[in-house]
Amino acid sequence: MRRTAPGVAAVVCVGLVFLAGCGNDAGASTAPVGGNEQPPAPADAAVPAAAGGLAGLAVVPDGFQKGVAGEPAQVTGPFTRQSFVDTLSASPAEDLALLLNAGCKEGYQTFRLSTDRRKRVTVQLFKAASASKARDLQKGFWAQDEHTKPFAVPGVPGALTDAQTGVAGVTGQIEAVAEASITVGSMVAEITVSQSGTLEKTPVPDIKLATTVVKLQYQRLTTKSG
Repeated sequence: MRRTAPGVAAVVCVGLVFLAGCGNDAGASTAPVGGNEQPPAPADAAVPAAAGGLAGLAVVPDGFQKGVAGEPAQVTGPFTRQSFVDTLSASPAEDLALLLNAGCKEGYQTFRLSTDRRKRVTVQLFKAASASKARDLQKGFWAQDEHTKPFAVPGVPGALTDAQTGVAGVTGQIEAVAEASITVGSMVAEITVSQSGTLEKTPVPDIKLATTVVKLQYQRLTTKSG
């Protein structure tokens, strides 16, 4: 998705069980990914003032570390409309117009990074002024990129999905991305699961994981958001 810099997202574990969140995510729902303990996560980079209860609406994987402090795309925390445009958007002018039109003043991002730094999961939440504005925002964001390989997410109406593999920037690395966008009421949720690799070890989009996260995020928003 174009809202953040390349390299957002991933986990490689199936059969996740999502539990009530705790700790620095201020209520975000978390999921254990495996039995191995992870090293302490680095502190989050500075984020704007609190964005109400949006942190408690985000679903994030447990067992993965937080991102690199000082890297805006790897921050976990709230954002305002302006701070999103200034630090997270890859298309500032276009995104600002979409956010203004949707009456979106705040949002929340969660980011998790595997210990080998190849696998990432990002969830971004946007609160629009109404359900119809949320759908407009979803479609506007989605239209910024070409999407050619949708995958099904049973039980989640209106989900926009795509899975792609391609060269990531000038690094020559191959990136496999499975992404989705959903709306529930006035909320828009964008989920990206990605993994980097090489031509010799070409990664594959983790559609199964992305589908799991999308379903759980939909359930979370359905039961918690207004």
